[in-house]
Amino acid sequence: MGTMSTATAARWVERWESQQQHYAVDREERFEVIADLVEHVTFGRPDPLVLDLGSGPGCLAARIAARLPAAEVLAVDTDPLLLKLGSTHYGPSIRCVEAMIGAPGWLDALALDRPVDAAVSTTALHYLGKDTLRAVYTELAGRLRPGGILVNGDHISPDSTRVSELAGDIGRRYAERNAELAAEDWESWWSGAAADPELGPLLAARGAGRRPPCEGNDLTLSGHVELLRAAGFEDVGAVWQVGHSHVLAAIR
Repeated sequence: MGTMSTATAARWVERWESQQQHYAVDREERFEVIADLVEHVTFGRPDPLVLDLGSGPGCLAARIAARLPAAEVLAVDTDPLLLKLGSTHYGPSIRCVEAMIGAPGWLDALALDRPVDAAVSTTALHYLGKDTLRAVYTELAGRLRPGGILVNGDHISPDSTRVSELAGDIGRRYAERNAELAAEDWESWWSGAAADPELGPLLAARGAGRRPPCEGNDLTLSGHVELLRAAGFEDVGAVWQVGHSHVLAAIR
């Protein structure tokens, strides 16, 4: 897909991290919680296999790899530009794989050679429609080893509308108190990338067909729990929450 300097990759990954503060309350703590869960279920295993789904440039994958140096960590995303940023910036600590989550045969593109110990995702699976998400949960349950874990850190509303309104306000106030609202947002990041002489041609080469459809779902917490249990996960529940930002754990 072309060359990219390490300096350019570092600059744009840093900007990616900053703009993501708009969309994930207490993002760093959520990453730490997810890494804690992965570390817990992989303790004592010699070569854990971990998937980061909808990874973007691999920021969460890199944190998990740093925590678990013996693990093989795959950053899975449909966007080749983001994966190029990740592979250039983080190097061989993570393996970047292009795949459209939920598309027919998407797991085959990962070339998995053993059962998965942990599959994680953060601020990504809400783009999938309910039927697609149901299929993804079921497919992942089939690839995880017994005792393996699926961790979804995302915007998930409480079941009660009134409690959801309260949670949303709590999340907003938390972000304001901790100065988490970055100056750059999603649109300005992509506009800036398109204007960068080094990234612009790579961005243009992606093509519309490589962008996933944004079906979206309005599943509440109990809706996710229901889908996960139907997919084959025996133990499911939220282990962390700030506002609408949840970390949901499902054990195979």
